[in-house]
Amino acid sequence: MARPTLPRNPARRYARAMAASLPRLPVTGDRDPSRAHWMELFFDLVFVALVGQLAHGLHTEPSFGTLAIFVALFASVWWSWVNLTFVVDVSPQLSARRLSIVMLIAMFAVGALAVAAPEAVGDRAWLFAAGNAVLRVLLLVVWIGFSWSNGTASRVRILVYNGLTAVLWLVSIALPAPANYVLWAVAIVLEVVLLTATSGSWAAIALDRLNVEHLSERFGLLVIIVLGESVLSIVDAVPGAWTLAAGLVGVLGLLLTAGLAWSFFLYGVDVMASGLERLLEAGDVRTIRDTVAFLPFLLLAGVTALSGALAEGIAHPGEPLPPALAVSLGGGIALFYLTNAVIARRYGDPWRVVLRWATPAVGLSAALAVAALWLPAAAAIGCAVVILGVVVASAELASRSRRLLAGRGSATIY
Repeated sequence: MARPTLPRNPARRYARAMAASLPRLPVTGDRDPSRAHWMELFFDLVFVALVGQLAHGLHTEPSFGTLAIFVALFASVWWSWVNLTFVVDVSPQLSARRLSIVMLIAMFAVGALAVAAPEAVGDRAWLFAAGNAVLRVLLLVVWIGFSWSNGTASRVRILVYNGLTAVLWLVSIALPAPANYVLWAVAIVLEVVLLTATSGSWAAIALDRLNVEHLSERFGLLVIIVLGESVLSIVDAVPGAWTLAAGLVGVLGLLLTAGLAWSFFLYGVDVMASGLERLLEAGDVRTIRDTVAFLPFLLLAGVTALSGALAEGIAHPGEPLPPALAVSLGGGIALFYLTNAVIARRYGDPWRVVLRWATPAVGLSAALAVAALWLPAAAAIGCAVVILGVVVASAELASRSRRLLAGRGSATIY
């Protein structure tokens, strides 16, 4: 089916013209590019182990400083995951063996980051920098093999985005603190700025080679593995406390995690797939960029921050959570739903539909972040479960009403 006529937008017309000029990439016979490969899933397991290590400080030394360090370090590795996922998504010509080699190298680099994570701003800063440098060198090689022949602008962007940032990470190994951390920040900011400012240059690839099914599946699987990290924190914390109160808080923590999973997988995944399809048809590369690269970072950071609050609540159910973890509990849930609301709006859902569920979800969760400063941890986590129960129940009722209306409409038609 032919795509609809695009709005009169010069950037989109340019992207279309560039896309038409690029050669078609063959699809290999040993890999389905619309599905996540097993080696990609293996890589995600290692990546989530890294995320768990980055969040370890929230379990042992919960403070706002630790929370800020987690977010900053998570940002440094998040761009690598997005970059690697995107280049695989638009590379149907990659054979299963070549993809496996790329993922294996990436896994060793991410494994080094995971080992370094507990002391990433201490004695193991050099290893954390080295792991990030290897990831960016790997991405440089993959992108060169993919789009080096697409002109001078493409070559410059590849060399700066992956090559220069790799050099910055490597140079930081030889520098003392805090100069090395300054270079880390410069490398991250450079990636974000380039991704924002050069959307048009990779739009040609994205518009005609973006595989929505693969991209949606990759993000969905990553979210479920990150939620599994919270479950692991609960299972690890309950035996350490081993009291009736700790067990009850553990059950509440599982219910909380299940509520987030229910919200995302019954609604979020379908919204992402259909939303990306609409954006692809409209040629809106910038919104695709935002909803693939930037917004999921906030969602996953919010989910991961919850794990520290749940572990602390199990260990000390009768005491208020430390301030940083109280904010992580309510703020993590609020960030989860706020990010989903922004994504839904960017995908074209009407305000009235989004606000119907986003207002209570975000508002009540933000209020909980304040109340958790005084409430016992068990009560705060119980309130979080009630909030998710209300949001999920209202969404289910709304979904049922829509199905009933659709059924009546069908009966009328036929």
